[in-house]
Amino acid sequence: MNVTHSSSSNEYDLIIIGAGISGINSAYRIQEQLPSTTYAILEGRTGPGGTWDLFRYPGIRSDSDLYTFGFPWAPWTKPNPIADGASIREYLKDSAAAHGIDRHFHFQHKVISMNWLSDEQTWRLEVDVNGEKKYFYGRFVILGTGYYNYQQPLPAVIPGLENFKGTVVHPQFWPEDLDYTDKKMVVIGSGATAITLLPSLAEKASRVTMLQRSPSYVMSVPQESDTWAHRWLPSWLLLKLTRIQFLIISYMFFNFCRTFPNAAKWVLRSATVKQLPANIPHDPHFKPTYNPWEQRLCFCPDGDFFKCFHNGKADVATGHVKTVTEDGILLESGQKLDADIIVTATGLNIQIAGGIEISVDGSPIHFPDKFLWRFSMLQDVPNCGVIIGYTNSSWTLAADATAVLLGRLMNYMKTNKITSAVPRLEHPEQMKSAPALNLNSTYIKAARDKLPKTGDSGPWLTRQNYFKDYWNGRYANITTGLEFSRVST
Repeated sequence: MNVTHSSSSNEYDLIIIGAGISGINSAYRIQEQLPSTTYAILEGRTGPGGTWDLFRYPGIRSDSDLYTFGFPWAPWTKPNPIADGASIREYLKDSAAAHGIDRHFHFQHKVISMNWLSDEQTWRLEVDVNGEKKYFYGRFVILGTGYYNYQQPLPAVIPGLENFKGTVVHPQFWPEDLDYTDKKMVVIGSGATAITLLPSLAEKASRVTMLQRSPSYVMSVPQESDTWAHRWLPSWLLLKLTRIQFLIISYMFFNFCRTFPNAAKWVLRSATVKQLPANIPHDPHFKPTYNPWEQRLCFCPDGDFFKCFHNGKADVATGHVKTVTEDGILLESGQKLDADIIVTATGLNIQIAGGIEISVDGSPIHFPDKFLWRFSMLQDVPNCGVIIGYTNSSWTLAADATAVLLGRLMNYMKTNKITSAVPRLEHPEQMKSAPALNLNSTYIKAARDKLPKTGDSGPWLTRQNYFKDYWNGRYANITTGLEFSRVST
């Protein structure tokens, strides 16, 4: 395939797709390791932030601590580990501006497709720029697009929802002008979004009910600390120690939950019972059917989720929907939940690469058929990094380990005058596969046929933990499993 194009300002050494956490962090790591690299960050939205620019529902906040969710090169300096969406957006903008990354943003540049041109050893990206088609060219591409569909949430299968005469809202598309003052609301769901919404909505609504088919584990996290370390240690050292502390504690607690599930259940149950009012029993509302950390654990700052039950404006219902009526929801148990507004917090719709059509010399790439090389590149796809964060810890930890690895690879290619690196698996049919995301949450199970795979040996193994992944990013072999080419262009 011989395709030529004229030289233009749209040619770069690297194109990063997405101006969220992953894209900004990748840009920093490339600047750090290859300061002379020319790059552009293409973002379909009108500003940076990705998820944090999209989600604007009441109470939006992080579902992991900012000391590990924040960038290691721009530490989170505020005392609250769980931060609201506005603070995170500001933090991302400030971090990008402080390192000149914001000068590389190209907003309202939505990538539609990308095709690798072997003859030219480059990617050609078709980009929608305010309705006009343009082409960008990059020797290397990093997909920092997150892992879910920004346009379409996970479809909510709720019997009779079409009968409802009130307002139906999905948190992903929360209307700015929605007035829920003194309204009766039902939030369908029990994940991080529902846990976040409930205390915020209860401040203005007349009554809010969280309706769940099955409960989640919810853990309270203190928002501020005032220890001797905060009073006496210099800030630079305190920030480093705080990050390490949160890394180690979260890692140990995750492994404690997986290794001793019954003990973990007892710990979580005991903490929950202490925070519930007398009129809301622990069972069945806070007794999940799975073990801790088989699905993502939900966190609430200073127990605000539990506190909102004490004023009588918030409650919880556990059961299956029989049908939605004109003015509420009828459960199979016979219980009726009156509602003026129904919020469908039923999960995310997972999507890799932001829906971009990817092809190599015109041949489409089908993600579920491909294995992940060091969880950072797709089998048979040249010069293309993919950022997939953790589901059981802060997303940024894995994103950073991947960005460091990709920076090393690009540096190696530049030093050795290599024009392409392609993950190759000689006998993929002999490799035992495993899902890329290892939780059994509903939205993850629904996406198993959309995701690439991991293997059981070599650089195709699934992720282990942050400490090993970070070591791999810094020091692991970056040639095993890759096919390199040196082509004159």
